[in-house]
Amino acid sequence: MLQRPVPSLLLATLQGVAMALLMLVAATTMVRADIAPDGAVTTVRLSSLDWPPFSGEGLPNRGLSTAIVERTLARTGLVLVVEFLPWQRAVATGLLALDYSGYFPEYRTAASQAKCLLSAPIGSSPLGFAERVAAPVEWRSLSDLVGRRIGTVRGYVNTDAFDRAAADGTLTVEPAVDDATNLRKLAAGRLDMVVIDANVLAHLLSTDPDLRPLRTGLRFNGRLLEDKSLHVCFQPGAAGETLRSRFDRALLADRPDSALQAARLPYKR
Repeated sequence: MLQRPVPSLLLATLQGVAMALLMLVAATTMVRADIAPDGAVTTVRLSSLDWPPFSGEGLPNRGLSTAIVERTLARTGLVLVVEFLPWQRAVATGLLALDYSGYFPEYRTAASQAKCLLSAPIGSSPLGFAERVAAPVEWRSLSDLVGRRIGTVRGYVNTDAFDRAAADGTLTVEPAVDDATNLRKLAAGRLDMVVIDANVLAHLLSTDPDLRPLRTGLRFNGRLLEDKSLHVCFQPGAAGETLRSRFDRALLADRPDSALQAARLPYKR
């Protein structure tokens, strides 16, 4: 949120000769996009996931992160084409598909920096825990959470320290397919805590018909794991580096940190 932190194809897959030509010129096209003839439409394909309020096909402007990415690319003369997929497919598609340039939104972690070229921040994600109002959890360090049943989303990166503790068995985690499933398990007493973004929690509890009745029983824990920056993860290589540079220049030209501040959604501790 996020190794997340994959959705139906928006464009038909090029086949035969067209695919062969695309494979040969994809990098050149990306590098030379800034000198394309006037009026030429140059698209950038990125994958994402259904992660409201940040991204999702059914959200206004397809989510806040999508709106920022689309606006930034438009400032460079590029058109965004985004496909919303289950998270792990979104990551694989964005990193490996020849006709894609990357995926978003991704956290800055050691793992993400090793596998892709991260853009300047496009937003902020206050990552922490959901808990039951009737069973609050007081903690100051991860060691205080030993023995707690903690819900996570399969494939999501959380924080480096949390993920290490989960991987070596120090923390007891139960992965689920999505945040909504975790919240239902939490409300039913099958989990003690759920790792989640504060804004995602607020959005789900206010808009999901199945979760709305749980609003009075669930809340966001007062201590954050981390206020994590969100990024576009561009494919490694010369073409990805060129695209990232164009993107970052346009993002920062729209007043320094304006996108990051706009995406710092309010949440109540």
